[in-house]
Amino acid sequence: MSEQKRKLQPSLIERAGIASFNFLNRFVPWYKLPGYLGAFNLAFLRISLRNYNLHDGYADPAAQGSFGDALEDERFRNARNSDGKYNSLELPLMGCAGMRFGRNFPREDCQKPTEEELWTPNPRVISEKFMTRKSFKPATTLNLLAAAWIQFQTHDWFNHENEEENFHIPLPDGDKWSDKTMKLPKTKPDATLNPSDLKCPGYKNVNTSWWDGSQIYGSSEEITASLRTKQPDGKLTLNADGTGAFIPRDQDGNPLTGFKNNWWVGMEMLHTLFALEHNALCDTLRQAYPNWTGDQIFDKARLINCALMAKIHTVEWTPAILAHPVLEISMNVNWWGIVGENLTKLVGRVSKTSEIISGIPGSGVDHDGVPYSLTEEFVSVYRMHSLIPDDIAFFEAKQGKHQTTTPIGDLAFKGATKPLDAGLSFSDLFYTFGINYPGAITNNNYPDFLRDFTDPDGVHRDMGTVDLLRDRERGVPRYCEFRRMLRLSVPKTFDELVGRQNPTLAQELSAAYGDDITKVDALVGSHSEPVIPGFGFSETAFRVFILMASRRLKSDRFIAGQWDAATYTPEGFRWVQHTTMKDVLVRHFPELEPTLRKSKNAFAPWAQMDESKKYKGKETNAPPEK
Repeated sequence: MSEQKRKLQPSLIERAGIASFNFLNRFVPWYKLPGYLGAFNLAFLRISLRNYNLHDGYADPAAQGSFGDALEDERFRNARNSDGKYNSLELPLMGCAGMRFGRNFPREDCQKPTEEELWTPNPRVISEKFMTRKSFKPATTLNLLAAAWIQFQTHDWFNHENEEENFHIPLPDGDKWSDKTMKLPKTKPDATLNPSDLKCPGYKNVNTSWWDGSQIYGSSEEITASLRTKQPDGKLTLNADGTGAFIPRDQDGNPLTGFKNNWWVGMEMLHTLFALEHNALCDTLRQAYPNWTGDQIFDKARLINCALMAKIHTVEWTPAILAHPVLEISMNVNWWGIVGENLTKLVGRVSKTSEIISGIPGSGVDHDGVPYSLTEEFVSVYRMHSLIPDDIAFFEAKQGKHQTTTPIGDLAFKGATKPLDAGLSFSDLFYTFGINYPGAITNNNYPDFLRDFTDPDGVHRDMGTVDLLRDRERGVPRYCEFRRMLRLSVPKTFDELVGRQNPTLAQELSAAYGDDITKVDALVGSHSEPVIPGFGFSETAFRVFILMASRRLKSDRFIAGQWDAATYTPEGFRWVQHTTMKDVLVRHFPELEPTLRKSKNAFAPWAQMDESKKYKGKETNAPPEK
């Protein structure tokens, strides 16, 4: 069966497993089951989601490219193309930059809103009511590096095009917005390729949809070439002296990297770290293969670096933000299989094709009958601006002494290098991020500066309003319908939505949405529902996450397919399998080793130095005194 055709129904065993766990979950939810039983529950849930919740963004799948198109350059048979082309040799345009986002729900259920639907209730009113940060609510199981990481990753995954035409967001009476109006560029729809596009427009992803490090390398070969050194060493251009910022700048002071939108000190840190990791890989490959060309070294270093980031996200970041024993087992099974990390490292895959036994990497590519893309609903559930605090208390890494506290708005765009310019090192910055808390993903916890935000193009906006408007504009269903199409229970009352434990919030939601629960926005509903113990975000968002997180691995030829030492080199394959985020940090900033040695997960709060423990700042996101 071709990749273009709809998948077969789940097998008899899969259907039996789905039915059994559906029955069990009437009495016991998956997160209350014992570890491995809960993990199997999630595995069968994912099979069900794959069957019901993957939909092409094109009415005609032929738009993904023709079968059997000749590979333009043999170089890319075993290397990533920056624009994402030929990750699939059968559907060469699948996942490329410029291809449409898909959907997790049928396109007929994701139609363009009417004017009344777009503005009812007023998104600015909802933002003011449910986004405004009244006091900082910390997420005490995470550190600020976890917040920076997810933005670093989403910059790899998705970016919409904008129209020249603007929305003029109506402001309610008495609004304190400093301008007379709030303007926002509309999302640019793709050309109408089918009559159905009139009711459900498709939107292009400017980035590649693959896990290919496009935030570092760019989403075109032209951009990638401009970021490399002029020497045949395969390296990315970085400042040579190692002082201050490593990422070079253009004449206007903008960072020269693959994706530089929404730049702040967190992006400065992670772009620098993984550019350094790329260059370290180049040194290792040059030593092992002295006769290789610069392109050969670059291609392998990029391939290894991208796989490493995918692994870190899967087995380190995810168990940190979804800190539940079942999730830790599930994400490790995603990568290593039930046979576990140690045996897989020792002997390789035990099962040739089973992702349950030996993990997704190397199990074989499968798009589940729907051409791969990221989805509009995936973009929606990764709206996590609440993670950003209002201020950052900076500490030096050697003794942990407090240095300065800076409003986060002063650390954005060209202010991203402000701490480095003031004499702090990257080790200091990473230690700071390791011990500071991000915000909790919940109501009334958007950072103030993002709710009164002006970007370098001069667009002044409230990002809370923007997040709500973007979902409505792009046809993302409202909360109740979102849950219904994920086959989750749908609340009938506002008390039921918030878990019957917060009558004040239920009353506020009812008043804001005109006592019509069906109008509650997906984002507001997700922020309002009770959270599974240990989870950093809602179960509603999690359903999309567990579907798409594995799909990004399973559809990728360079992860699910050509996962071997022949493609990655023996040195590169070992590098991916044996390297953790802690290893990457210590490799480039060895001053962090004493602290990280005492810390289990790089994205959970790090062990503090003695001087940090003494700090008694007023900042609510600063680490508490022990």
